[in-house]
Amino acid sequence: MIEKILLADSGTGHAQEMLKALMEIPTVQAASVTVLHVVPPQVTSEGMTEKWEEGGKLLATAIQALGLDPSRVTAVLREGDPKDIVIRVADEVDADLIVMGSRGLKRIQSILENSVSQYVFQLAARPMLLVKDDIYVKKIKRIMVAMDKSEPAKETLKIALRFLRDIPGGQLILAHTNPDMKLKPGEIALNPNDDPVLVPAIAEAKKMGVSYKAIAPEGKPGERICQVAEDLNVDLLMLGSPERRPSIAQGLPDLDRLLGQSLSDYVRVYANCPVMLVRTPG
Repeated sequence: MIEKILLADSGTGHAQEMLKALMEIPTVQAASVTVLHVVPPQVTSEGMTEKWEEGGKLLATAIQALGLDPSRVTAVLREGDPKDIVIRVADEVDADLIVMGSRGLKRIQSILENSVSQYVFQLAARPMLLVKDDIYVKKIKRIMVAMDKSEPAKETLKIALRFLRDIPGGQLILAHTNPDMKLKPGEIALNPNDDPVLVPAIAEAKKMGVSYKAIAPEGKPGERICQVAEDLNVDLLMLGSPERRPSIAQGLPDLDRLLGQSLSDYVRVYANCPVMLVRTPG
């Protein structure tokens, strides 16, 4: 269950709008929210005072704009590197979900430009909801889940079903891509209702009484997932994202992944809707 949400608010982007859309979902409305703003270190005390005042005003404005129950909202103002502070505060409040904006930077660009969302995405062991600066946040009614046989994917499905069971007119889009499928002329693609990955997911949707649509497209998973999400006008795209911190060096990012080689990273960059990346403990 999502009971504690951390909103990392930089004062720009659509993170506030995303949280407001999320809080309209009945099963999320009782969650407590921590709104975090990070003030970068300053050389002078005068500069520090000014930045703290600006940060305080930004937090006050954000909380007012969100329109949430004041008893369930906590404002946190910290000084330091935003990348480290977001992860640290998420651990302190034991957040079930981190919501933050993203510029959607690609591959090496995200490293060179010191991307906060990419760093947190890579190193945090908690689910994240990323919303790019260049997309439009809509009321959440149509949720797509990218399915495979992994435990994170199963957990993602559970969360999506909890969301949708209380959303009038909501619909679940179940998608399992088949990258190795090469159709010959006249050959018919696999019926989604016969896809071994989708069959148990469809059964869960039926059990919960959630309207669903199942799709089993062939092709490269990242490209096809993003294309289906766009074609079906999805409001929220969800997928399991394994926790990938190196076991030997927990504080160091996996450069291979930072260069954009993972499915999660591809979808994070190219999807035209908000993306929730779900991770499971361990």
